[in-house]
Amino acid sequence: MRKVYLFFLIVLIAAFTANQGYSQCKGFAKKICKLELIPYIHDGNYHAAILTEGEEAELYKTFYGGQEYRIAICGSDALSDIQFQIIDSYKNVLYDNTQHNKTRVWDFKLEASQQLKIAVKVPASTQETEYPASGCVAIMFGVKQTTP
Repeated sequence: MRKVYLFFLIVLIAAFTANQGYSQCKGFAKKICKLELIPYIHDGNYHAAILTEGEEAELYKTFYGGQEYRIAICGSDALSDIQFQIIDSYKNVLYDNTQHNKTRVWDFKLEASQQLKIAVKVPASTQETEYPASGCVAIMFGVKQTTP
């Protein structure tokens, strides 16, 4: 009986701390990163995760032809400049922020609707440290409001 209780206690603690980390990261996305979308209208979704130096993440999103979009990537201060690429279904790199002074925002318009991959990477630090830095990384999407 004691082992079962201990097991459930460990599972409960793990679930709480993972959820708490996500909640803090989502709060970071809402308070800090959402501002990067102005004057575009936020799509209502918060894509955020805790990443450690050297880690990568991918997100797929459908974009519609004729719409003007803004993608904003931001990370907590503990992380170095976040790298990101926008890749189409044919594996063509449409945008690479390392070719543009590691800017955190890209505005674009597609002629046809398509699904794109957003690949985000937290580069490994060049400094020797005991533990790699980790922090929140958010990917935000905005749509330009059209006036009739």
